Amino acid sequence: TFAEDSYPVKTLHDQSKMVEGTTINKANPAQFSFEVPLTAEKDESVVMDLITDLVATSESNIETQQLKKFDAYIETGTTVFKISNCIITTANFAYNPTSQFKVVLQGEGTKLERAGDENYTIPGSAQSESSTRTPVLTYPSVTLDSLNMNSILGVTLMIQNDIEWAPFETLHESLSVTNSSNAMYPSAYTVSNRVVSGAITQYQLDNNITQFNDFSTNSSLTIKAIQVGKPASDNGFWKIQLNPVMYTARMQPDEVYTQTFDFRATDNTALGTRITQYS
Repeated sequence: TFAEDSYPVKTLHDQSKMVEGTTINKANPAQFSFEVPLTAEKDESVVMDLITDLVATSESNIETQQLKKFDAYIETGTTVFKISNCIITTANFAYNPTSQFKVVLQGEGTKLERAGDENYTIPGSAQSESSTRTPVLTYPSVTLDSLNMNSILGVTLMIQNDIEWAPFETLHESLSVTNSSNAMYPSAYTVSNRVVSGAITQYQLDNNITQFNDFSTNSSLTIKAIQVGKPASDNGFWKIQLNPVMYTARMQPDEVYTQTFDFRATDNTALGTRITQYS
């Protein structure tokens, strides 16, 4: 989308100008979202790198951390669109044994444009892929210190990269803008924060009833997505290990009593190495 700056045009001598004037000379970051099924062939492992890996860059001897960037091409029957310099800002994993295991991605890029028609050739080499794509049904297996994590009702996990786009509007360049082709587009950003968080919900039973008012600031958490049909002792189709994490427990009295552990990692360095099972 493009950003509009409006300004009043009514003056003391001309009170009839009730409508504000407008200036459009810059674009907002392009936003996108899509879902990626994680198949048994694990061809989608490249997506894990885009979610977690940081690339060190330096300018004026100051080292900064940047997310891995990529260009996204969207093909339709008649057109190919391109989003330049994309980065993943949010990844959501949902563990549901009744639907395919997948990750929902959201991100931003610097510019959206039409690359060409249906005959356009996307540059670069295609990612190597298997001849088949096999969907996977999984259920969650959770280890949180010594707490009993049986009777799990649901697990959510979110990896979030908070970014801030550097100011890119200048007076000199704004005077040169005539249309969308030479408008001012964002180009640089900084990663201000990284958050790995989620929630574990379980039925409240006799063996965990004392945990509803518990909390911790230094726990170890392992979440596994295990293929349906395999035991909980399996190493998991997808696994993440977070240590340390904080959590707070809360109870929900309803027709069925449940309790939820809201957690957040308190050390997200080398986040890519925390995903120990999926390649």
